[in-house]
Amino acid sequence: MKKVNADIIRYPIITDKTTKNIENNTYYFNVTKESNKREIKQVIENVFNVKIKKINTLNNPPKTKTIGRFKGKKVKYKKAIITLYEEYKINLFDEEQ
Repeated sequence: MKKVNADIIRYPIITDKTTKNIENNTYYFNVTKESNKREIKQVIENVFNVKIKKINTLNNPPKTKTIGRFKGKKVKYKKAIITLYEEYKINLFDEEQ
């Protein structure tokens, strides 16, 4: 089995919807387009020391954006939706006391 690089995880997606789903142990990450579910699972389990219950991926299509009379496209990306077992958590926010 080949060793998977941790660079396939770009960043966690933080929106109102995703922060509500953190309570249900579901996390959203932006990943590289070439990565598959097995590689994503292996990297997240190694980096965050958690066990993944379920993983879903989807390719978001590019969106057109109009600024004045110019039209352009926003970048297309791949999203990974990860559900963990109940006893595991990923700390995405720094908690200062």
